[in-house]
Amino acid sequence: MSGRCFLDTNIFIYSIDRRDPAKEQRATELIRSSHRSLKGVVSFQVVQEFFNVAPKRLLVPMSLELAQLYLERVFLPLLRVHSSARLYAEALALQSRYQLSWFDSLIVAAAIEAACAILYSEDLQHGQRFGDLQIQNPFL
Repeated sequence: MSGRCFLDTNIFIYSIDRRDPAKEQRATELIRSSHRSLKGVVSFQVVQEFFNVAPKRLLVPMSLELAQLYLERVFLPLLRVHSSARLYAEALALQSRYQLSWFDSLIVAAAIEAACAILYSEDLQHGQRFGDLQIQNPFL
């Protein structure tokens, strides 16, 4: 295992959402640690989901100027997994085997493709394993 960790979209949303200071602080710590260690990973899907939510559904919506800066400084250094036929095939297999939603299966498949040991998310079952990948809810 590479010691890599995959950060789900909710980590990034909480890092800029002021409604829950404890989650905001924990999410910010995870992102900073991922950058410092150079072991953090996100996929194209995380970026897409974030920019679908951040400009319109947060307490303080993200401006397009800030979104561009966030893309360059936060996401691009972590972006390691892009869409591919292999990723989709793995996601379909995971969806079938574990009864995951399509979007959750894509996240798990991306984390597996990047050889991550941990997938940080509150959307999946804490402690669940997918081979060498373990789900951790960082907000418990």
